[in-house]
Amino acid sequence: MTRTGRTRAFTISFPPEMAEQVERLAKRENRTTSELFREAFRMYRGQRLRAIMDRANAGVREGGFPRYGAEDVEGLVDKERDMQWAKQERDADERTIASRPRR
Repeated sequence: MTRTGRTRAFTISFPPEMAEQVERLAKRENRTTSELFREAFRMYRGQRLRAIMDRANAGVREGGFPRYGAEDVEGLVDKERDMQWAKQERDADERTIASRPRR
């Protein structure tokens, strides 16, 4: 994987028949293989996110998850930030203790 400007290059391998299909499709759609793979990744990521949301929604319908509304967002964000701040403080304390000379 290499980094060039604002993009990163990946090397991927395909069986010959699949590689030919990729090249034919890109040519037929007048696109680069990079454009084709970016779109494929966006679609894959979207499907994964939809699957996660579907599972979460199913859990809510079954009563397995608490139901949150728009009015809960600020409190949830505050709670998450508090947890992150507490973890940073614990980590800093652990680093301080670890850096002290032993007697």
